[in-house]
Amino acid sequence: LLGLQELEAGNFPTALSFLQEAAGGFCSKRVLAQIYTCLGCCAQRMGKPQTALQHLKRALQVDFQCFPALFHAAAVYHELEETDAELQALALLYEALGKKPPAAASSSPYFLIRTELLVHTPLLAFFLPDHHPSEVKYLLAQRCLQDGRVADAAEHYLDFLALLQEGLQQQVPLNGSSVLPRIPEVFLEAASTLEQAGRHEDAIAVCKEVISRTTDLIPRMLRVEERPEEPECPSPGAGLSQKESLCCLAWRSAAYLHQGWAWAKLGKTKEAVTQFSRCLGDLLRVQIYRSSVEATENLLPEVEVLQKIRLLSLIGRGTQFLEMRQHKEALLDFQHSLQISPGDPDAASYLVEALWNLNRKQEAAARWQKLPQSPPEEEGQGSAPFSFRPFPLYLAWCLRQATFPHGGSLARSMQDYLKTTDQDPSS
Repeated sequence: LLGLQELEAGNFPTALSFLQEAAGGFCSKRVLAQIYTCLGCCAQRMGKPQTALQHLKRALQVDFQCFPALFHAAAVYHELEETDAELQALALLYEALGKKPPAAASSSPYFLIRTELLVHTPLLAFFLPDHHPSEVKYLLAQRCLQDGRVADAAEHYLDFLALLQEGLQQQVPLNGSSVLPRIPEVFLEAASTLEQAGRHEDAIAVCKEVISRTTDLIPRMLRVEERPEEPECPSPGAGLSQKESLCCLAWRSAAYLHQGWAWAKLGKTKEAVTQFSRCLGDLLRVQIYRSSVEATENLLPEVEVLQKIRLLSLIGRGTQFLEMRQHKEALLDFQHSLQISPGDPDAASYLVEALWNLNRKQEAAARWQKLPQSPPEEEGQGSAPFSFRPFPLYLAWCLRQATFPHGGSLARSMQDYLKTTDQDPSS
């Protein structure tokens, strides 16, 4: 107990000492495995991942059913960026949880005071929580997606959605301790993964589920002020809070956004434009009030996500207008994109392309010269799975799709044009 208290307080050397002393005492194998798991947690927080792994392996040697040890081992492997070992640990944990037998009566000699009764505290449950199979399945899907293992991620996400069909309350804890994000976000991550796997029709179907489930939860209009000074406390019976309404709107608009890109990949340009337009129409429900035009840093995180979705949808619809050779409509979308995110290199590059296609070459060249010569790495590139933050993982695919793909050819066209205008001042 002293070790757990010191661990919670952040006094790791003292906690380590107490826990090591406890490990040398008389206790059952189950409790000893829990002590070694806590030692692993302590070592990890002290910045000693290899030592943590040794303690966690020792815990599993003592009691192979100490599932928290296996879960923490996966977390340590994640910290060490050893993805194969992390996925193997999660897969073993998922398999073990599926075979977990019902709790049996202890065969140990009966004592009036047992170690299990002394250490079975809420504090121990905090460091050694029980994880449900669906949580582990989700982590497998998420880690595979972040590591670019799209086919495996798609299967894990579909397995997770199948688990949900068996009953949400039986699959995930509802006490706020779950590693799962909100369920609509998981659906959107699944749709994103299916798109990357080339299963665009399946992605569209998953998005339809998100849209149907959130439609009745979104008000006709949302008036949003800058980040409130005090947390919102909705009165009972007043419906969803503003935060919840914004989340529902983000999920539905993101579903339309994903459907737009999915239809685009299927070559259905008109259907893609329709879905992008629905996304933009949804976002018109939000009215943002600021004390000053420059005060963008005070926006709620949910509003920032909505702004990003709007930017991606405008770029997406603009690219489809380019495919349909409707260059004026494309130009308007790219101009609006830059109003939302001034200086965005992808929107600016698409704007140059639209101007060039409209034979406004001089204006296009002038715009191109203002572009950064060495643009920063794309937010959505696959080699940097965590570069999307603070934006949700389900937007990662859309961020990559919005990346301007013709930078080299556009640069050559602009350079050739500028050379001719230098030689002919009347151009």
